[in-house]
Amino acid sequence: MPILVITGTGTEVGKTVTTAAVAAAALAAGRSVAVLKAAQTGVRPDERGDADEVARLAGDVTTAELARYPEPLAPATAALRAGMVPVRPREVADAAIELATGHDLVLVEGAGGLLVRFDEAGGTLADAAELLRAPVLVVASAGLGTLNTTDLTARELRLRGLELLGVVIGSWPASPDLATRCNVVDLPDVAGAPLLGALPAGSGALAPAGFRAAAPGWLASRLDGTWEAEAFRRRTAPEPWSPSPEPPEGRALPSGREADRSDA
Repeated sequence: MPILVITGTGTEVGKTVTTAAVAAAALAAGRSVAVLKAAQTGVRPDERGDADEVARLAGDVTTAELARYPEPLAPATAALRAGMVPVRPREVADAAIELATGHDLVLVEGAGGLLVRFDEAGGTLADAAELLRAPVLVVASAGLGTLNTTDLTARELRLRGLELLGVVIGSWPASPDLATRCNVVDLPDVAGAPLLGALPAGSGALAPAGFRAAAPGWLASRLDGTWEAEAFRRRTAPEPWSPSPEPPEGRALPSGREADRSDA
């Protein structure tokens, strides 16, 4: 798996922090890592982008960024509004292949979801993954609504004949509600792929040393970690639902003085 494409089921699902965790776990396993950000939006030229954040958290990784646009929009729209050249899937694939010649693992992080458009022709991260024939890791949110977006993403990958390596929950809350706990069971089912990790909410705010030490414990062995899906499921999934017992048919049995009078 020299190249791994990382996408999200949407924006703000923890994709960059998950990319950093995957990079940190791979580094801890002794692998050299490069991180390619296909298109960075919503960041000025003098600001740190997602690839910089991955390097800050994960450590000694090579970073590359193909394009940067100032407005926080889909890359195609941001490029058009800024009068800048868009990124195309072939450029993403070529850059990833070049990085793979000198690294054990290349992580290609998209922008938003799988089908967010890069250019005016409708090119997407999915197109780049097709050119690379690379597996795709999907970062999903934990709560209500995630089953639909994860299912749609997984279906698109299957339609394109791409391998869905698995799903990582990008931000697991400290106090998960019922829907979130049920999703631990349901996400692998709707994705047709294993759950490969869960990052605690707020992981990106950890100091880099703490992040690097903890990252392998958030990810499964397929991602160089020690996290176990079954143990996580047993710990977090709710008990099966059972209905309340039905009241007996007919009149309730008398009690107290009523019972005494009925016996008279």
